[in-house]
Amino acid sequence: MTNWAKKRERKNEVKARAAEPSHMFTRCRVVDCGRPARAGTEDGLDTRFCRTHSDHLARHGSAYKRSYTAKELTPYRKAALAWLEANADDKWTTNAIERVETLYRAAGPHMEAFRLRGLSPDDRARAAWARLRKAKVDPRRVVGAWLTVELAIRSDPQPETKSEFRQVQAAKLVHRMASGTHKRWGEGTSTKELHVYPRSRGRVLRYVGRDLEKAVELLVPRVALLTTGNQRSLD
Repeated sequence: MTNWAKKRERKNEVKARAAEPSHMFTRCRVVDCGRPARAGTEDGLDTRFCRTHSDHLARHGSAYKRSYTAKELTPYRKAALAWLEANADDKWTTNAIERVETLYRAAGPHMEAFRLRGLSPDDRARAAWARLRKAKVDPRRVVGAWLTVELAIRSDPQPETKSEFRQVQAAKLVHRMASGTHKRWGEGTSTKELHVYPRSRGRVLRYVGRDLEKAVELLVPRVALLTTGNQRSLD
């Protein structure tokens, strides 16, 4: 059996399973949500959450906590970048930046956003790093994105502490730095434009966030308590 035939057979199998509700999963796990989990309906195989909270998890990294807004993150972003600038010569800062540069180099050739359809989440994540490289995004901004999320979570009175939430929140910030492909043809009234943006959700965010988490893993534990009003040095 050819590879495409196996994929088609697997797709049909999963589709059939998703269309057959299981009465074992009658409640979404989110408190006070009265809807059944997707596996308890004809709408999917998720045994934990309903469609609404499953989509929320895919987009935000948490089934119940929303993403931080740009306004909420701005003071933490400024503090993180100021701290990185003040500690630019430190070996741990340098190590994190070099690791991000390695992600750039290892990402492979640049690929336009409209050519991503059909690729695996892992390949789409590498394409995201390639877009950042092509856009010449300063690696310090990428490292700063992770520190920004760290600060926001530390200051949150009701934080979501799971690593998945951190990964997704940081990946969403990185994703915005070079998110789309833009083309323009012709002149005057015959001008045509194409703007394509990859979706900022799903497993690809987990892959990008995982890569970034590994890049800064030696830096984060050595960062002293950092607040928006006090940039301290390394421990």
